[in-house]
Amino acid sequence: MTRTTMTMCSGNSPRCLAGVERRGIVIAALLVGLAWPAWVTAQDENDQETATITIGYLGLERDPDREPLSVIEPIPEQEGLEGARLAISDNNATGQFIGQEFELVESVVARDGDVAKGLEALTDKGAEWIVSGLPREALATVLDSEALGDRIVFNAMAPDDELRGDACRSNLFHTTPSRRMLGDALAQYLGYKEWNDWALVYGNTEQDDALAQAFRDSAVRFGHDIVDEKMWPHEPMARRAEGGFHAIQREVPAFLQDIETHDVLVVADETDYFGEYLPYQTDLPRPVVGTQGLAVTAWHRAHESWGAVQLQRRFEEQAERWMTPRDFAAWLAVRSLGESAARIQSTKRDAVLDYMLSEEFELAGYLGYPVSYRTWNHQLRQPILVTGPRMVASVSPQEGYLHPRTMLDSLGADEGETQCDF
Repeated sequence: MTRTTMTMCSGNSPRCLAGVERRGIVIAALLVGLAWPAWVTAQDENDQETATITIGYLGLERDPDREPLSVIEPIPEQEGLEGARLAISDNNATGQFIGQEFELVESVVARDGDVAKGLEALTDKGAEWIVSGLPREALATVLDSEALGDRIVFNAMAPDDELRGDACRSNLFHTTPSRRMLGDALAQYLGYKEWNDWALVYGNTEQDDALAQAFRDSAVRFGHDIVDEKMWPHEPMARRAEGGFHAIQREVPAFLQDIETHDVLVVADETDYFGEYLPYQTDLPRPVVGTQGLAVTAWHRAHESWGAVQLQRRFEEQAERWMTPRDFAAWLAVRSLGESAARIQSTKRDAVLDYMLSEEFELAGYLGYPVSYRTWNHQLRQPILVTGPRMVASVSPQEGYLHPRTMLDSLGADEGETQCDF
């Protein structure tokens, strides 16, 4: 392990150097969220055997036809997988002191490939737990595969509310937020701002239609009024053929000119093919929020509170790029296993699973609140960032939105309204 050292004394005496080394170990323990007493106990057990947890990451190759929206933000390579890799390193920073080792095996399938065979490749390598960087359809194939057996799958990509509702599975956990969680986070912030009259613009893809419905449900839940809505008429990836800046200046105001008077323009554009054109181009001077403008997201490169900057820096050093929400979701999945195994001093599957679903489980997610799993649909309850392009504006849940269990359960389907039945 690479130890972090901080020199607090001068000279090269053995006492000084030993003190530096000990302080480095303490700092490393804090970084991975493990309490010091567990380390002390573990270090006394020098002759214990190492128990290994093998985790498989299953993803898809990057779409070769996908173009970056801007040359300043290239499409990230190995998105999701890099987050899992960092979490394995974090787990092992703790595990080596308590007789635990974490191994990551990887399977990245071609876009038109067979994800079931990708799963088989992971199980052949001994994967006991699966982290999925797959969209809903491919994830369903994995869940229905005989090769999965009784393994647990962490959904680190698909935001579909149905996967937390009537299509839920008892062996499926979610570390990426649902669309409804994102919608509720936005609605709470707009309630705080008293921007209650929304105009909704959504794209012509299935994902955008689903997100638009989540925004509608969140508006009802938190007392907002969608005064008008409209679908963007152009196809994805046609933006470079739609004309230059002057054409955009004419087209967007014309598209929005007949929308009812509103406080804020809410945009549902998950595939990022038109929403970025709307800020500063609207007919009325109104803020743009949603997937572009002031956006809601699980993670953002501008987030640096609650120790997040050290996670950002470690990720950048490893991957040589920014951490994305997909990276963060995969990191959370792998860290959930590492935290649970360390706390209970066991790598046995059922013991780890029981602890993850217990009230004792908490994981430091660098978001202000410790994150944990909902027992009724296995969704990770987590804060959501409300952020502009270069600065975080706020974090939901907002003050004043109370809940009898935890404020985090004010985001997404609550236990009383869930359609999930294991």
